[in-house]
Amino acid sequence: QVRVMESGGGSVQAGRSTSVSCVASGTSDQERFCMAWFRQAPGKALEGVANIDRVGSILYADSVKGRFSLSRDNAKLYLLMNRLTVEDTDIYYCAAGPRFCTWQRDAYRYWGRGIQVTVSS
Repeated sequence: QVRVMESGGGSVQAGRSTSVSCVASGTSDQERFCMAWFRQAPGKALEGVANIDRVGSILYADSVKGRFSLSRDNAKLYLLMNRLTVEDTDIYYCAAGPRFCTWQRDAYRYWGRGIQVTVSS
């Protein structure tokens, strides 16, 4: 049984750092070629944050480039978020699946339930 479980996050003050991580258990190597973080605020569209493929190539959304750092250890994914702003307040979702990384949500077969990150001013 495949499970994608996020952890971390919580509440943090603007300008500080926090991290989120996830584990995609039960997946084969072929099912998690690409792993990614997406985020969504109430009433807003899902936004890709960062993704990483099996060889370690990473893409960041422009909104987080230079502030967020993504890393991966096989089926475990880590996102370190620095210099947070209130605009980073969202539910963060971990996803796994496509052979080639993409920002298209439909390409990701496996999703976590999401974890809240709240940044206060």
